[in-house]
Amino acid sequence: MKNTISIFDFSKKINYKNELLAGFTVAMTMIPESLSFAILAGLSPLTGLYAAFMMGLVTAVLGGRPGMVSGGAGATIVVLIALIQSHGVEYLFATVVLAGILQMLVGIFKLGKFVRLIPQPVMYGFLNGLAVIIFMAQVEQFKMTNSNGSVSWLQGVPLYIMAGLTALTIAVVYFFPKITKAVPASLAAIIVVFTVVLGFNIPTKTVSDIAHISGNLPSFHIPKIPFSLETLQIIFPYAMIMAGVGLIESLLTLSMVDEITNSKGSANKESVAQGLANITNGFFGGMGGCAMVAQTLVNLNAGSRARLSGIIASIMILLIILFGAPVIEKIPMAALVGVMMMVAISTFQWVSIRIVNKMPKSDIFVGITVALITIVLHNLALAVLVGVIISALVFAWDNAKRIRAKKYMENGIQHYKIEGPLFFGSATSFSDKFDPMNDSDEVVIDFKDSRIVDMSAIDALDKLSRRYKQQGKTVYLRHLSEDCRKMLKNAEAVVEVNIQEDPTYKVMQEK
Repeated sequence: MKNTISIFDFSKKINYKNELLAGFTVAMTMIPESLSFAILAGLSPLTGLYAAFMMGLVTAVLGGRPGMVSGGAGATIVVLIALIQSHGVEYLFATVVLAGILQMLVGIFKLGKFVRLIPQPVMYGFLNGLAVIIFMAQVEQFKMTNSNGSVSWLQGVPLYIMAGLTALTIAVVYFFPKITKAVPASLAAIIVVFTVVLGFNIPTKTVSDIAHISGNLPSFHIPKIPFSLETLQIIFPYAMIMAGVGLIESLLTLSMVDEITNSKGSANKESVAQGLANITNGFFGGMGGCAMVAQTLVNLNAGSRARLSGIIASIMILLIILFGAPVIEKIPMAALVGVMMMVAISTFQWVSIRIVNKMPKSDIFVGITVALITIVLHNLALAVLVGVIISALVFAWDNAKRIRAKKYMENGIQHYKIEGPLFFGSATSFSDKFDPMNDSDEVVIDFKDSRIVDMSAIDALDKLSRRYKQQGKTVYLRHLSEDCRKMLKNAEAVVEVNIQEDPTYKVMQEK
């Protein structure tokens, strides 16, 4: 079934059978999640399915990473629940459009590359926390809603049936690849459990117990809201949060896929695609979304490496909305729960536990903190932001301790050879290393093995030169790089630069 012609990249091979089966499997796993989060937010079930269709299709075609799957993700809709409850669904659609515009601007101005600044412990914490969320969301499916609207755990025979079918699904997903990899294990598990339930007429919870999913094509409409500054003040904060959460999850997912496939995607291109997909959602009645880690892993585990599976999954969801609802609504929830539980298990970074005793304590703390914030608050953007800030502060503290000053006398002139970066964290320690009272009339500070980084460093040098000036002494700065000298224009009178030996520091531009 392999063909050397790919729909988008003629230089790479594509396995059409894998792409087709992966797309079908992804569609099956996207439906219950999109429905669940739409209902959780108080929206029509079709709003979630439309989001899955439109997000998936736009990002599959235009995104920066083949193999990634986007849809109506819970991470983005959860932050909008308060807006929906206070202002209604039309304000949701307007917010989704505005969030999409913000995401496109991030890609257009090439800011997506900043995801590279996210440290590995933050990635571990993010994925581990997400794995727990995915797993616990499946446990929720062991509950049922009574006719009076109260929610309770399944008990007795219904519980045993649900648990047994879930266990069967997990077993098929685990053992099926050992027999053959011709069909994705997740799809095989869904088919096996579906067949068992139908063949033995087993009464169990199905997709129809969540919601009915038949409907029409999404239609264009402009959000019915007042176009005023007051409206913008209402939706802009929510749009900012949604855009941030969506991009962080999407770009972290992109990094994860890069590692799994040993290839490189485009963060900026993905940002533009995510933005365009959300704008489309806002104008066609979808709840918006972002990349979906669980479904992406299902897609990759099913053998997909191209864009085709994402396109197929999206079209499949649309066909199910239009024609296939009666069949899909009969799929046992236990089959989908089992598949997603296995996804959660594979999402969890077990390597982070195996190497925990070999990691710095600060990294362990960062990973646990990010995971806990993700699990408790379900706020992925906040979790990642906190993790990055803690990592940055730890890095600053470690580097602040590394600044050294080797002191020696040469030809009656006191020399200080600085090692380590001079920045806000090390400025105080740097200043403490000098002795203006007892040093020679001329003092040379050698920055060959150091770097002036920020305004705190410049301020420290300015104050140091003033201290020496009060003693009637002069400070000279040597071996400054070109960019450091530009930062020190205000101190030109006390700077002596050896241009021949000055290195030039440049940052490689992203292609």
